[in-house]
Amino acid sequence: MRRLLCLAVLLALALSMTVAPGYASPAQEDITILYTHDMHSAFLPKQDEQGHMVGGFARLKTLIDAQKEEHPNALVLDGGDFSMGTLFQTAYATSALELRALGRMGYDATTFGNHEFDYRASGLTSMLYAAVDSGDPLPALVDANYLPPKEDEETWDALYTYGVQDYTILERGGMCYVIFGLTGIDSDACAPMSGMKLSDPVETAKKVVKEATQQCQSAYGQDPVVICLSHSGTENGKGEDYELAQKVDGIDVIISGHTHTTLEQPIEVNDTYIVSAGENGKNLGVLTLTQTQDGLELKENRLVAVTEQIPEDPEMVQWIEEAKEQVERDYLADFDMEFDQVLVNNPYDFDSVDEVYATQHESTLGNLLADAYYWAGNQESSDPVDVALTASGVIRDTFPQGAITVSQVFNVASLGIGADGVPGYPLISVYLTGKDLKNALEVDASVTPLMTAAQLFCSGVQYSFNTNRMIFDKVDEAVLVRPDGVTEPIVDDQLYHVVTGLYLGQMLGAVEDSSFGILSVTPRDAQGNPISTQQLEEHILLDEQGKEVKEWYAIAAYLASMGGEMDQRYGQTDGRKLVYASWNPVSLLKHAGLPTAVAVLALFVVILLVVLVIWVVRKFILRHTRKKLHP
Repeated sequence: MRRLLCLAVLLALALSMTVAPGYASPAQEDITILYTHDMHSAFLPKQDEQGHMVGGFARLKTLIDAQKEEHPNALVLDGGDFSMGTLFQTAYATSALELRALGRMGYDATTFGNHEFDYRASGLTSMLYAAVDSGDPLPALVDANYLPPKEDEETWDALYTYGVQDYTILERGGMCYVIFGLTGIDSDACAPMSGMKLSDPVETAKKVVKEATQQCQSAYGQDPVVICLSHSGTENGKGEDYELAQKVDGIDVIISGHTHTTLEQPIEVNDTYIVSAGENGKNLGVLTLTQTQDGLELKENRLVAVTEQIPEDPEMVQWIEEAKEQVERDYLADFDMEFDQVLVNNPYDFDSVDEVYATQHESTLGNLLADAYYWAGNQESSDPVDVALTASGVIRDTFPQGAITVSQVFNVASLGIGADGVPGYPLISVYLTGKDLKNALEVDASVTPLMTAAQLFCSGVQYSFNTNRMIFDKVDEAVLVRPDGVTEPIVDDQLYHVVTGLYLGQMLGAVEDSSFGILSVTPRDAQGNPISTQQLEEHILLDEQGKEVKEWYAIAAYLASMGGEMDQRYGQTDGRKLVYASWNPVSLLKHAGLPTAVAVLALFVVILLVVLVIWVVRKFILRHTRKKLHP
């Protein structure tokens, strides 16, 4: 009997050793990860296309608390871009409201997105100090491959003070978790003023996974669950995070931010689950994984919508109200405006941001913004404005039907900071030659299909383009439209006064590269001298008091000038941009430029060669036939 008992004990020990290393018994509680990304300072609910209010941190807090009550060992994680998108961002550098909100909601960790650098490295530095000085609970910040250059001691000190690391290791419910942060290539490109240095995401991830796994094995005697908070994104099931999972072994979960993707079910590649829950906190992702002897298997992935039916957490409501009061006192007071101040009643249905991006088209939303800049330019400049421009890439929200408030206007144009250090991109006042103005319109026609953020919306100009024409030669008609409705031709060597946003002005320098040198758009001063990208801040539009005219304020002031009701011209488009597709030869060749001329010449050469080959072959056949008939 003793021998049998000893044999049974030895057999049980042997079986226990055959369990795959790093994974506890399947009887242990499932792994639950709660996740968000691209929150963009969305403290308050926003109206969706159906008119329902979605999101809001007070309701999100209720959902997180309920999930943690059901799953006490759940992790709460965020994939970056937690800031920039609402008026609350104006306290980013001074009060770090976003990180403090995440801490109050119980987040364990987050990472930097490109918008965390909108106020440049100095803004990030101030924000990190403010977060620590608040004394509030804060999430861990992880970032492995997007860091300051060695000589930037101030930013390094701020990262050290907060405790930013490549990765963090958490023990929860007897399980070891590695959580690390990554910035993607496109994300870096979207933060041109960050001052950070990007290391290769794939190579960095390989290094982190290896190093952190060894630490977990040494400290806990098990392999960890490895989670990557990646601000890289996926598009149509592929993208940078898909490639990351393909090329790096050992990542169990990627929380994929940046592209505002919503995935009902994870993308599975190389034993990695890639998850995304959409932007602005409209969903709370709930990922449940089951431990098996073969590794981690998906049990469930749910996107829990943050709807009006979810009760708001009272303490979070109170904290947000106090934050609103701070924003009104410290920011809006300088503009003589209030957070919930109604500017105009709107009976019209404007494009959503997704619809703005979806196709090349004239948009009443884009028209309104461009008209606001045109109006503001003429209010503040002694030289009449000829044209105003904006682009889809800087439109962050839309206008709902009903009362439009100051906070909603800010949401539409919430990006950036001015040379004055005050949040909000300012307008700039520059000049373009007629040729460069036409080139800008050609960018809208030719580059937008390759880069949807490049779609332009204009005031003071009317143009049309045929999408079937040669690339970089699609515009077939363009004229100026004066305030009285009279049209004028655009003269190539004449200077035209143009008002646009600072960010779009900075992007004009990239036109030549994106068009392979065929197009160029060079901002100039009133005397026609070229302005470099670094000099654009010298041409910011100022009001009578010498203050920068912010994009959002120009829109708000324009709406306020309407007398309480949205101008009826925005009930429909007015034909300032005509997009069509035609194979009619007249349309294809109308006002054709060099690209079309080269294409026509190449086609003529090809036809000539074909005719020549046919002629040579025919001559050969005839000669060969004659020889047979007359040997």
